[in-house]
This record gives sequence, C-alpha cells and structure tokens, in this order.
Amino acid sequence: MTPVPSPAVELSADQARRIALRAQGFLGAPDRRAGVPGVLRHLGAVQLDTISVLARSHELIPYARLGAVGRRTVEEAYWSGGRSFEYWSHAACILPVEEWPHFAFRRRAYRSRPHWHHDLPDGVYDTVIKQLRTEGPLTATELGGAKNGGEWWDWSASKVAVERALMYGEVVCTERRGWKRVYDLAERAVPDAVLHDDLSDAECRRRLVALAGRSLGVGTRGDIADYHRLRGEEFDAVVADSGLVPVTVEGWAKPAWADPEALATEPRGRHRTTLLSPFDSLVWERARTERIFGFTHRLEAYVPKQKRVHGYFAMPLLAGGKLQGRVDPAREGTTLVARQASLAGPKAVVPMAEALVEAAAWVGCTDIRLERIDAPELRDPLRDEIGRALQRAYR
Repeated sequence: MTPVPSPAVELSADQARRIALRAQGFLGAPDRRAGVPGVLRHLGAVQLDTISVLARSHELIPYARLGAVGRRTVEEAYWSGGRSFEYWSHAACILPVEEWPHFAFRRRAYRSRPHWHHDLPDGVYDTVIKQLRTEGPLTATELGGAKNGGEWWDWSASKVAVERALMYGEVVCTERRGWKRVYDLAERAVPDAVLHDDLSDAECRRRLVALAGRSLGVGTRGDIADYHRLRGEEFDAVVADSGLVPVTVEGWAKPAWADPEALATEPRGRHRTTLLSPFDSLVWERARTERIFGFTHRLEAYVPKQKRVHGYFAMPLLAGGKLQGRVDPAREGTTLVARQASLAGPKAVVPMAEALVEAAAWVGCTDIRLERIDAPELRDPLRDEIGRALQRAYR
C-alpha cells in the first residue's frame, strides 16, 4: 500500500457525516431543475436490481432525493436522449453517458478473457452484431431467445453473445423494457464525443477515484475504491494524482480522503426525511454505514425467511441526517403494508409516519397497515401518527 501523506485537515465525526449527506444529495434543497438526470450525474452511478417492492431500486434513488417524482418520468430521464448507459460499476449500474470513456480499462479487461463464463459457437457473435445493425434496438428474446429452457443461468447462444458484446463495449443497453435489456450498437447509441477507449487504464482509474470521492464527499480507501469496484492497489496507484485531499476523521481507524470542494464550505440546509433502498449509494457499503451512522444494516432478501431479523427488503429511515429505524414494506392493492418496523426511539415515530405516507402516495396507495413493530410501546403512537399523516395528505 502506498504511504499516506500526513493529512492537513481534521474532521469531526459530525462534519464527516454531514459532508457525506450533502455529497449524496440529502442535505440542502434538492436541485429540482436538474431532476433525475441531475441526481444521476451527481451520484455517478445508480445501482440496478431485480427486486421490486415499493418500486425498483433505481426508481427509489431519485425518489429519496427529490420526493414524489413520477415513476414514468424517472424511466424516461434515465433512458431517453442518450443520457446514460448500463454497465458494471459498483454492480450493474446506470451511468451518465459522459463516463463511457472511464470504463475503457474494464472493457479491455473483458476483451482479454474471450471465454467469459460461457462457450460460444463460432459465428454467433458476428450474427448477433449483424442483426442489431440491421434490425436494432432489440431484446435478447428478439435476438433469438434469452434462455435454453434450463435454469436462469442457462442462457441461449444469442444471449451469451449479446452480453459478451455488452461487456466488450460493442453493444450497449439503451433501456429496460419490462425489465428486459434492450440492446443496440454502441456506435449508434453513444455520442461520438465520448465513444472512444483512448484513456489509459491508469487514467480511467484516476478519474473514477476522483468521481467516487466527489460522490461520497469523504471516504476511506475501501469506501472510495468500492464505489466503482476498483481494487485497493488500483486506488493506491492513482489517489495521489486524483485531487482528493488526505484527512483524518474522528473515530475512523483508517486514513481518509475528501473532495476539496466538499471541504470548501460548511454543509448546511434541510435534511431529507425518506425511506432508502438498501441499494442506495448512501448505505450500500455496510462498514461505511456503521462508521458514519452507527447503524448496522443488511439486505435480507437472500437470507432464509426463518433467519431474517428485519425483513425481506427492510428500508432504512433517514431523518434529521441520521438513520433512525427501518421498515420492511409490501403492497396489497392500495394498501402499503409495514410488515415489520423498528425505530431508534420515540423521536423516530413522526419521521417514520411521514416517510410511510409519502411513500404510499408515491406508489398509489391510500392506506397503510402496520403489522409488526420491534418496540411494542411505540405501536400505538406510530399507528396514531400514521393516521394523522394520512388525514393531512388526503383532506
């Protein structure tokens, strides 16, 4: 590991928390004029996931920052006008199209592994590219079928080919249609100004480290590297030239770096009260979430039901700049069901009620049913506050 320069800036734990909140769009007035595209540019990556409870995670991300923006508006903002592309970043993510050059190092790495995951019969790759050129954009089904009929990973040859082309950068996903990827040739879908692999591997990583530092505000080596899934040694090789500033943070055992713009002004403004997707970049890294908020959170969707503690898709409650509880939601017709809720204390009752009512209205629910709550003494206060919040919302 590269030696860390002596930091000139010392931050309190509270300052670091507020810097992180502002960097992630949760402190200060939301930029509604920039809207969803502005959120995407600000974050640099919005993670995709198949789970849909209230909505899919990529819809929940702008909702958490902007409020009840229409779900169709969210989709159009991501995919219309060539604003974005889908690629492997923190995971499968929607990325601003101007970041296309920064992932040249990853495309080159994939091209150096021609047998990626699946064997591919001769000629299939070229056939898929030709079909996209003449008929595209197309889904995998339209290219000849996505599966062979076996388990979910048993892809057809055409699906393997088009996914390989996606990873190589010859093809891009231009939208999701019923959660199916719609593929087109990169040369047709990506603007000429950014359609190149001119940047060296080191320059790609340097820029991604700088962008991750800006999106996080302040972070450790692991925080910043993990944002776009770089290795620690890749971070070490470029951080000195990234423009990030070494800092120390009260209570953090490891060295940290901050975006200089984040240090230029004191974070001030209104805190957002909202429910967060477990895949939100504010909380997607568990160690960072525990360090900044003193809040342990785990996605339990893939945990056996009998071993779950907080529920299938427990969503943390952000209020007053802190994580004050969580709720596992579901929908039954026009009723939002809080299957299980936990609160940090009585002061979290009002924020939880407000967050639930706002989320319910956003997804077209007009009623809320509270099933389980970890603190029985807060059940009646929360139920009563939900009722009052619903009356205010619908009177």
